[in-house]
Amino acid sequence: MNRTTAILAAALAASTLSACGSNSLFSRDRPDEMMVSRQAPLVVPPDYALVPPAPGTARPGGDTTAEQTLRALFGGAAPRSASEAAVIGSADGARADPGIRSQVGSPDTQVVDKGLVTRDILVAPEGDGRDAQAAIPGA
Repeated sequence: MNRTTAILAAALAASTLSACGSNSLFSRDRPDEMMVSRQAPLVVPPDYALVPPAPGTARPGGDTTAEQTLRALFGGAAPRSASEAAVIGSADGARADPGIRSQVGSPDTQVVDKGLVTRDILVAPEGDGRDAQAAIPGA
C-alpha cells in the first residue's frame, strides 16, 4: 500500500469509529416514544337552533355560486371614477343602447367589410368540424 491509501484508510476508520462515540452533538434530549398520552376525542356540541332546509327552497346564503365567483374575482360593483365618468360622458355613453350586443347580427346593422375570409368564417355551417373542407385558391 502506498502512503496516500494508508492515510485515506486511517481517516475513514477514524470517522467511522467517531460515530460510535457519544458527545453533546449526538446525545440530545428526544421525546420518549413509549410515553403516549391519550387526548380527549373531539366532540361537536349540538346546535338546536339549526333546522334542516325545506326541499325546494333557496339556499340561506342568498347568492348563487356564479355570483359569489364573480364577486370574488372582480370585487363586485364599484362606483365609476371621475375620469371614467368624463370619458363616458364625452363619448355620449348615456345615448348607447344597452342591448346592442344582441342586435349586432341583425340585417340592419352596418358593418365594415373585413374581406372574404371573415365572411366565409361567419357564414360557415355549425357543427363539430367532421365535414369541414379546406380549399386553397389558385392551386
